[in-house]
Amino acid sequence: MGCGTSVTGSRAKKSERAIKAAILIQRWYRCYMARLEMRRQYALSIFQSIEYAEEQAQLQLSSFFTFMLDHFTHLNETDTGSDVQLLEYERTIEVPDSYHGPRLSFPLTVADTNSLLHAFKDQQHLHARYVVQLLHETKKVLKQMPNIIHLSTSYSKEITICGDLHGKLDDLLLIFYKNGLPSEENPYLFNGDFVDRGKNSVEILIILFAFLLVYPNHLHLNRGNHEDHIMNLRYGFTKEVMKKYRSHGKKILNLLQDVYSWLPLATVIDSKVLIVHGGISDTTDLDFLNLFKRNKMKSMLRPPKSSTERNHDLERTDFVEYSPIIRVKRCLPGQAIAVKGMTRPSSSSHRRRYTGDLLDAGEHRWLLHDGASSGPLLDAQYLECGVHMPSVPSELTAKEWKQVADILWSDPKNQNGCTPNKSRGGGCYFGPDVTARLLKRYNLKMLIRSHECKQEGYEISHDGQVITIFSASNYYEDGSNRGAYLKLNPDLIPRFVQYQVSKCTRKQTLHQRVSVVEWSALKSLREKLYSRRSELIAAFRQYDPNDTGRISATEWASAVESVLHLDLPWRTLRSRLVQLAPGGNVEYLSCFNDLEIKPAIKEVQPALVETLYRYRTDLEIIFNIIDKDHSGLISIEEFRQTWKLFNSHLKIDIDDESIDNLARSIDFNKDGSIDFNEFLEAFHVVNKFENK
Repeated sequence: MGCGTSVTGSRAKKSERAIKAAILIQRWYRCYMARLEMRRQYALSIFQSIEYAEEQAQLQLSSFFTFMLDHFTHLNETDTGSDVQLLEYERTIEVPDSYHGPRLSFPLTVADTNSLLHAFKDQQHLHARYVVQLLHETKKVLKQMPNIIHLSTSYSKEITICGDLHGKLDDLLLIFYKNGLPSEENPYLFNGDFVDRGKNSVEILIILFAFLLVYPNHLHLNRGNHEDHIMNLRYGFTKEVMKKYRSHGKKILNLLQDVYSWLPLATVIDSKVLIVHGGISDTTDLDFLNLFKRNKMKSMLRPPKSSTERNHDLERTDFVEYSPIIRVKRCLPGQAIAVKGMTRPSSSSHRRRYTGDLLDAGEHRWLLHDGASSGPLLDAQYLECGVHMPSVPSELTAKEWKQVADILWSDPKNQNGCTPNKSRGGGCYFGPDVTARLLKRYNLKMLIRSHECKQEGYEISHDGQVITIFSASNYYEDGSNRGAYLKLNPDLIPRFVQYQVSKCTRKQTLHQRVSVVEWSALKSLREKLYSRRSELIAAFRQYDPNDTGRISATEWASAVESVLHLDLPWRTLRSRLVQLAPGGNVEYLSCFNDLEIKPAIKEVQPALVETLYRYRTDLEIIFNIIDKDHSGLISIEEFRQTWKLFNSHLKIDIDDESIDNLARSIDFNKDGSIDFNEFLEAFHVVNKFENK
């Protein structure tokens, strides 16, 4: 009896120790996973904050880009000609016998879509002739569609809804593999942002448009905020088209502007589910959106002019200075006007007065939401004559522009109300109350939207009334997020399917995958810090009057946010970005220690190098506007004027002599031309120890 009791007690103690050990292991594992999840979450927050800041920067420069587009004709030539002219152009494009890619014949068949899929899997390109024909046919089909498409489901025909793809062909192919190809029995809706960022935007558009032509009643497309030719200038699609179709790229890009403008704006399923790319606002009017001529909306970054601004234009003096080197005389609409060469003023302030007068009329147009630039003000060649005034201005109204801006750019928030979307610079933040009112007004049950990268590929908010679906996996970095699509049947209960294209992350542990994403996010953030180095140091020293090189963590966080405006948890991130002193203070200069901007030209002043790096993306857009043949080359004089116009608009204090010295320095072979792409690539932030 006694012996048995002793054995039982011993077993109980062992069991108790095992339970305690298991609990400790469980706690450790939960803490470990929580830390990993926190690292993954803040990495995603860093990526998103930087992405939205870039979008905001572009929108705030919309008036400047409007000015550039209005005065450099090759991107203003949106008239693609009549159907007869397009057919004649198509016939001039010869398909050589050496071409081994798909050969399309219209009307398209399922065999054509299959051949396209196989060709793109093998990294083949579709010949330019077929691309032009495809876009022409797509435009004709889209023109027959309403602004808001109405669809219905059945238990045998669930509708598959996909979010942003952003040029990620592997994601689209994976969706088709898992869910089947589009067909009469397998309808799809793609909710905008097909292009930009990824390397295969052209192929995605071709596939989607081809299936649209084969199944116009079973494959549907909503317009996204990146179906916009000015957005494409910044985020890569324009460059991709010109790289793949150099000889015919200009015609393809002009055709795409038309195709974008005819894409439907929204879809309603079973009269209960509204699907738009971005979101809604407290003024969203579906009846109004369904009636206006949507093809007037060529770009959200070219808002309509207010009546005040139009009157201001009409009351201008006889001569208007457009830049330091051209002079335009006003004439009657449609009448040719003279352009005379001018001597550049010696004074930089004199130069600013010329361009500043022209640019300041609509400097805050996007943020005010009350209209801005109309269609082409001029039809001019850069540094050439032949300028013409339009006879008919754009008919787009401020109300039409704002209604579309809100559904393409807005994001949901948890708080009630509707406020300007300051993170992106366009659209609004809409709360649960705004959602509830709109759904009640139109007798709807649910809003499905895209527009935002979500870690799991989807997110449900506003008490289940708003669903965000995002279909581009690994959007920021391999392993950064899953992609997802959803399926709807008549019960209108969404069924989500998640996936992740994993070529290089498949064999990595979770810790390794998170570390890669975190490292990439922090690298992007450090580059952002370095690009604003001078401003940050000035902000830090306001808290350090004795120049000790140290400030408190709170002061450091406040200074960084005051300059970058990224709304990040800086106190949490400080240990990953700066060195901490023994007393807990921050050694603020240490956040720049491991990085340097690496210019290829030693003669360039450090201050100019930093400025060039900070605005390199905007300069690239301006370059693409000026580079009429997309050769990658511009003249030294064009480069000077590019910077001077930009300088005038942003009031950057860089003198003319520095710009002239820079222009001469980067003309490596002294032929009077600059390879602008190589120049931009030369100015980038590198880790000092990367290659050592």
